[in-house]
Amino acid sequence: MLYNTPPNLSDLPIYKKAIDIFALSQSISSYLNQDLSGLKDDGTEDNNIYFSGDIVQQSVSLAPEIANAELQKHSDRKYKHLASLKRLTNMLYKNSYRLEKSNSNGKDFLPILRSELRKFKKLQRTWILTL
Repeated sequence: MLYNTPPNLSDLPIYKKAIDIFALSQSISSYLNQDLSGLKDDGTEDNNIYFSGDIVQQSVSLAPEIANAELQKHSDRKYKHLASLKRLTNMLYKNSYRLEKSNSNGKDFLPILRSELRKFKKLQRTWILTL
C-alpha cells in the first residue's frame, strides 16, 4: 500500500476494520459477480454488476485515506482526508443497499457488510477525536 506508513498504523482499530471491510467487500463482489456476470434473456447485462465493483473500489480506498490522515501535519489537510473517508463510507453503505436489490444469492451477505460499516463509523468518530 503506502511506503511511508507510520509504524503504529497497523495497530489502529480503525485501520484493522478498514482492512476487514476491504476483504469482506472483495469476497462479496466476487460472489455476486458469478451471479450477475451473465446476460439477461433479452441480451442486456445486469446493471448491478457495476455496484459490486464500486464496493471494492471504495473499500480499497479506506485504509490509504486513514494513513494519509495520520501522516498529515496540517489540520486542514487532515480534514480533507477525513471528509473523503466519510464520503467513501457513506457510498459503500448506499451501494450495499443497491446491491441488495440484485437477483443474486450473494445479497444475503450485504447486511454483514453494513454491520461492519456501522462499527467502522463508530471507530471513525472516536479516531477523529484523537487526531
